[in-house]
Amino acid sequence: MEFYVLAFCFFVIALVYASVGFGGGSSYLALLAQPFFHLLPDTIRPTALLCNVVVVTGGTIIFYKQNKIDWKKIWPFLAASVPLALVGGMWKLNQQSFFLLLAVTLIIASVLLWIQPQSMKGENKWLQRLDSKIALGGGIGFLSGLVSIGGGIFLSPILHLTNWAEAQRISALASVFILVNSISGLMGQFLGKGISIEPSFILPLLVAVLIGGQIGSRLGAIRLNPLYIKRITAVLILVAALNILRDHL
Repeated sequence: MEFYVLAFCFFVIALVYASVGFGGGSSYLALLAQPFFHLLPDTIRPTALLCNVVVVTGGTIIFYKQNKIDWKKIWPFLAASVPLALVGGMWKLNQQSFFLLLAVTLIIASVLLWIQPQSMKGENKWLQRLDSKIALGGGIGFLSGLVSIGGGIFLSPILHLTNWAEAQRISALASVFILVNSISGLMGQFLGKGISIEPSFILPLLVAVLIGGQIGSRLGAIRLNPLYIKRITAVLILVAALNILRDHL
């Protein structure tokens, strides 16, 4: 029964996150890391990334068909993020360090989800520089591989704040960013022998997020208010993070 509840939660998470252009990695991690599931990092990390890949693949294809992906503008964010996500995936933290880092990351993610920054007029000069885009992507990419969080939840608010592009193009970049970094992080975990999951555990979860992600990608922000979604999710992630801290401090 607990596993069926978990699968249903993954379905809802995928539906909600896909509707706003994310993969749901932060919420998968928050849920899987709860003490009552007794799961280890070698199971939690690849599960979150695999679910990310399934969800954002559909969204990326939709954005590509809508010509919302401008490769000339997004490649600098990917140039360093992909190799550094690989390095982060290979880096094995001990159990205590992983859960503490995850909790802190989730708290930051919850704050970024909650706030609704006012866009600056025009694109911020800092993000017009090539090295700044590469550095930003690389830093988030490394964290993505290390914690298995995808990274779009950090990149997207920054791009909105600096008025980097219209909302749909930012969502398109976030989908691509999450997809390539999740794949790279998984490769790093495989190379670092940090994967331990059973097909009977992961397959039902992948099916759940596939269905939820497809529905969410098509709903978009037309029927679901993205601000309410993000703030409700922020509260849930914060509660989960505090629960993880309570158990591992």
